[in-house]
Amino acid sequence: MLTEERSMLLIELCRKMLKTPSLSGQESEVVKLIENTMESWDFDEVVVDKYGSVIGRIKGKKPGKTLLLDGHIDTVDVSDRKLWQHDPYGAEVVDGKIFGRGATDMKGPMSAMIAAAAFFARDTGRDFSGDIYLSCTVHEECFEGIAAREISARVNPDYVIIGEPSGLNLMRGQRGRAEIVVETYGKTAHSANPQFGKNAVYYMMRVIRAIKGVRLERQEVLGEGILELTDIISSPYPGKSVVPNLCRVTYDRRTLAGETKESVISQIEEVINKLAEEDPELEAKVYFARGEERCWTGETIRAERFYPAWLLDEQHELVQTALKGLVSVGLKPEVSHWSFCTNGSHFAGEAGIPTVGFGPSYEHLAHIIDEYIEVEQLLKGCQGYYGIISALLRQ
Repeated sequence: MLTEERSMLLIELCRKMLKTPSLSGQESEVVKLIENTMESWDFDEVVVDKYGSVIGRIKGKKPGKTLLLDGHIDTVDVSDRKLWQHDPYGAEVVDGKIFGRGATDMKGPMSAMIAAAAFFARDTGRDFSGDIYLSCTVHEECFEGIAAREISARVNPDYVIIGEPSGLNLMRGQRGRAEIVVETYGKTAHSANPQFGKNAVYYMMRVIRAIKGVRLERQEVLGEGILELTDIISSPYPGKSVVPNLCRVTYDRRTLAGETKESVISQIEEVINKLAEEDPELEAKVYFARGEERCWTGETIRAERFYPAWLLDEQHELVQTALKGLVSVGLKPEVSHWSFCTNGSHFAGEAGIPTVGFGPSYEHLAHIIDEYIEVEQLLKGCQGYYGIISALLRQ
């Protein structure tokens, strides 16, 4: 499947993508590159949705399932270029590695998916059952799965393959993520006369201690849920001689399969209600943080920061068929799961679409200084996507 010529085409596509910066909300140039690539590689349809994601389609000659391969094209920023030994947008190839911001997360995997779909279509003369869709989504680094809502509504896939780095293993789930905000309220006073005020921070200290005692679920595959305090601030700030009337803390909550918005938030509400019964002067509330970002198209993307976990049974048809497809091209994948959050939070967690993950490179290489992808991983990733597509659409 991968000739020397095709391997060079894939490497060059990856390098072009890496040379094209695409921070969240600034993906327009890489969108143009992907559009041109898909059109030149004979995709049947290429569209850009309202948020700016690219969706490519290859039609099979026979009716069948709709397969969606999904990846994101936005990257995190480069915090300090002086710390990089390789130009983050230079796409240098050194010692079998392609360096650049997004090489692992996830322009390398995205290049491999596009190439695999195009090569499969050429090799089969489109004589397969169903349709192949490629979604190159925006704003994933800010909002996992939110831009994906627009894509699933348009494509209505039967199966989804998430292309995030997996070390060439097959992923059948992930923990979810929520950003939870807790506020306590007091009364301002001059700090020289604190008896006339109510210090919101003191109330918050009691709330934090109580939340520390919340028992979280543990699951055999996904492990333990997490509830970790990540931020605390009082108001007014800076508090120059003023008793604060507001204190706000933020928790990072890593969720497990089956946990819902209601079940997650109710754990904290129960803590607050119990404390309020003990002390009627304690006022507090809990809610999910919300985010808002501007897309390169001019649209605004908004979301409550709750991204559910998901887990597909290991014996599910999609897991087993994808596994056979990977083995058929010479790979030896383990069946595992991700520790981080992906667009699967929408496809599997919200929409209930059978979803698995597979991608070249390793998650510990994402977001690092001198991020890279091994050329060998890139090529094997393309072969893996090819094998999965073939196994699912040529049954």
